This record gives sequence, structure tokens and C-alpha cells, in this order.
Amino acid sequence: MDLPHDAPFGVHNLPYGVFSTAGDPRRRLGVRYGDHVLDAGAAARATGAPADLAELLAAPSLGPLLAAGRPAWTRVRAALTSWLTDERHRAAVAPCLLPLADTAPHLPFEVADYVDFYASEHHASNVGRIFRPGAEALPPNWKHLPIGYHGRAGTVVVSGTDVVRPCGQRREPGEQAPSYGPSRRLDIEAEVGFVVGTPSAQGDRVALAGADDHVFGLCLLNDWSARDIQAWEYVPLGPMLGKSFATSVSAWVTPLDALRHARTAPPPRDPAPLPYLDDRAEPVPYGLDLALEVRLNGHVVARPPFATMYWTYAQMLAHLTVNGASLRTGDLFGSGTVSGPGRDTRGALIELTWNGEEPLRLPDGSGRGFLEDGDEVAVTATAPGPDGIRLALSEVRARILPARP
Repeated sequence: MDLPHDAPFGVHNLPYGVFSTAGDPRRRLGVRYGDHVLDAGAAARATGAPADLAELLAAPSLGPLLAAGRPAWTRVRAALTSWLTDERHRAAVAPCLLPLADTAPHLPFEVADYVDFYASEHHASNVGRIFRPGAEALPPNWKHLPIGYHGRAGTVVVSGTDVVRPCGQRREPGEQAPSYGPSRRLDIEAEVGFVVGTPSAQGDRVALAGADDHVFGLCLLNDWSARDIQAWEYVPLGPMLGKSFATSVSAWVTPLDALRHARTAPPPRDPAPLPYLDDRAEPVPYGLDLALEVRLNGHVVARPPFATMYWTYAQMLAHLTVNGASLRTGDLFGSGTVSGPGRDTRGALIELTWNGEEPLRLPDGSGRGFLEDGDEVAVTATAPGPDGIRLALSEVRARILPARP
């Protein structure tokens, strides 16, 4: 099946996922190609691929391929490109291409550990002004290290999974004591998530230059946040129940190899980072020029630019392991909310509505300070590709269900 050179999910992209079909409930490794899914294991068998490569692609999840390391990632990508573009493989591969609409997505890898960072200076400054009025917007450590928290791997869900409104303790302004009930300030956080493939040994550290040997690729991520629960609980140890109820990720993971043309220099840092985070002499820039778009009930409410992020994924990974913490195959770390300098570039409702004080107006005439039951949020993104084309990152989408009794 031929696609135009500038197809957003064409041969220059080739993101990986896991799917099943109504006629065959087995979970299989797939590669998105236009509006189709290539059954990667079936294609490997049909083309007579080497046994080791075929074994990786016959797995029911991305785990074995992630663990195989960068030489295997490069080899598999080259094979997939050949199968989809070389006329010699056309007859063998054609039956392995299934309509995307006929497939059901699954979580593409087993999440080992989940860490969420706080890497946007614009987002951190806005939230600091909201949560700590009258104080410095950024805490004193913010420009010295990528701040983050350890999340809950077991509640990471694939795009399309409904999110139930969480319950917990919250204390409203002016109240002396907390109350219990459904969150009244349910929010989104439009982020980019990075997927670790190659593990590291406990006690070892991953240097900036080693990031691409460990990071397989990325996905879009929505770190749902109950702001009222979060505000009551986060002092002194940080987020817990306000974040742990759900984190949504894209069904398709874009490999780093597809994003060579999206590399860009990060913004200037002042003060200069400590040596293990100082990337000024690195030969490859680790910033990424990704253009995100946030839709609420189909209406675009923000266009956050990832290129403005203060800390890069390489710095996040270096800091995550600087104390000797080990990486595991399937580790996921998020960038934190992606926000830019303008109001229409803010990736969370708490910023877009200034904690509900300036509600959004939707085309149907309704307003939103925070999410209501039935609301649907979708985050999409594009990235520069070769010859000026734009590659698409798979969306992350979910609908809010009412709290359960």
C-alpha cells in the first residue's frame, strides 16, 4: 500500500503499538501505517525475516523489543521500512495490513515504573503563582534540577480508556476542616512521555550522552490531576492521590529514530546546570520541536510548544539515575505539563482558567473552570520530518465518568 511522501503516519514515522481484532483477540505487535496497522509478527513471517527479528515482533507487547537495545531497534526499523516500500515484499505484506478502524488498541508495553517531571518553566511559574500567591513563583531548587515525583505505574491506561472522577479529601478556601467527596477541580496535564527500553544496573548513572541508548521513544501523556485533592495533600511530600487515579498514554509509541528532524536546542539556562546536567557541549541537542494541541469536547483550547521546555529528556534521565537508581525496561517518565508563554499555549486548565477564576467559553455557550462529567479531552501533536513534512504523534484521548458511590 503506497502512501504520499508527506503522510503524517507514513514511512518516516512508523510508531509501534499493540492491537487485537474482533475476529482474533490475541494481542499482537503492530506498526501504524496511514489508516492501517501492519501486523508486525505476521509480516516478519511472510517476508522470511531472520529468526531473532521475527521472535521480537511475534511478542504480544513491546517489552522484548524494548529490552533488545538500540542496535535491534535500528535493525527492526530498517526491516519495517523495507517491507513497506520495497516492491519485492508487496504481495507478502499486503495481507498483513489491517484497517485501523477494525483494530482495538491496548497498552503497548508493561509499565515498570512511572516518574513525572515538572520541566516547563512557564507551567511551574504559573502554578507557583496560583498555589503560593505573594511568594516566589519558582522554588529555589527549580533551575538547578528537574523536579519530579514517583507516580503509580498500575494506573497508566491506554488512550480511549474512560477516567472515573476521583474522590478524596479537599479543603475549600475559607474552610477550617477538610471534607470528603468527588473532586471538584479535575484537570488535565498535556505532556510528553518517554519510554525506556534498555535497563541499567543499580548503582550506575546514565550520562546525558547515554540517553538515546536507553530511551526507545515517546508518546503523548495526560497526567490527570485532582487539583483540590492535590492542594490539600501536597505539603510536605508532594502529589499522591491527586495524581495516582489515572494517567493516559497514546496507543502508539513513536521511536526516537523518527524524530531526527525535530531535534532543537533547549532554551538558555541561568544559572548554568551542574556538570552532570550541563548539555551545552553535547553534540546532539536533546530539545524537541513538538507542537501539541489540546481539545476539550472537540474544541481547541491550547497549543502548547514542547520546544520551550526548560529541561530535556536527557537531563531528566540523568537526574533520575544520578543517585544510582536503576532503569527497567518499560519505565515511563513524563515531561510534566507543556506550557508556553501565552495563555493559549498553556497545557492545563488550572493555568488556562487561572484556577477557575477565568473560565473558558466553549462554542456551545457553556463555560469550564475545570472538567465536568462527560467531558472528553484529546491531546495531539506533530513534529518536523524530512523535506519539510509534519509527522503526527498518536493522540491521547479520554472521557470523564462520574464518581462511583
